[in-house]
Amino acid sequence: MAKTAKDTARHSVWLEARTHRRGRGGGQPSGLGRERITEVTVRLLDAEGLAKFSMRRLAAELNVTAMSVYWYVDTKDDLLELALDAAFGGLELPDTGDEGEDWRDQLRTLARTYRAVLVRHPWLSPLAGTFLNIGPNNLAFSRAVQQVVRRTGLPTHGLAAAISSVFQFVYGFGTIEGHFRARSTSVGLTPDEYFKHALSTVTEAPGAADVVKESQDIMAARGGDTVEEMWERDFDYALDLLIAGIEAMAAKADTEQGRGELRDKPH
Repeated sequence: MAKTAKDTARHSVWLEARTHRRGRGGGQPSGLGRERITEVTVRLLDAEGLAKFSMRRLAAELNVTAMSVYWYVDTKDDLLELALDAAFGGLELPDTGDEGEDWRDQLRTLARTYRAVLVRHPWLSPLAGTFLNIGPNNLAFSRAVQQVVRRTGLPTHGLAAAISSVFQFVYGFGTIEGHFRARSTSVGLTPDEYFKHALSTVTEAPGAADVVKESQDIMAARGGDTVEEMWERDFDYALDLLIAGIEAMAAKADTEQGRGELRDKPH
């Protein structure tokens, strides 16, 4: 049977009523709780990745039966959704109520902390597009982003686009960086060693050598003696480009509004 739209847009663990759970058998296990199993889930996902995570693996780490975990969640998806929001709890949020703070600095803080979480938890990026993301930590982050972007001077119709331009960029950058680091670790190399190995391998592929050669001036000009330094310079410069774009669009909107007010003013 084909899935309906209602089936596809599955429920969220955050919409459940917090009632006593019976589980799938046996008595309520002692020493457990949602906070505990979420903490261990995050630790396992960090150590072993999303593909290897299972309820049995989690239960073994907790030293309980898999059925014991079902006292606190209905499904594996519920656990992943809880872990996703727990990871968002590691975000550094600026004080958006401080009128003396520059929105540019606060936007940079939000962008950098989001990138750091994506890199620290490579499993987060695929889950971020899977669930509704309405947990308390994610909502706090979303509220902070909206409050900062509202102070840019952009018209209301441009706020969503500004948020997308910055944080979809950060999502992509942080996802690639996180996966690169994870792949380096999995083969026992440092990021610098893996980068050199990958670059030498690419130049051996038919047609790839010409592309690499054409980009040599770009690679040389980006600066940095290490992969870490290259990432930092690329990220900061790209973020500056986006902020400059927001400033330009806000100034344009302000000018257009001024012209409109002049046209409407009685002569």
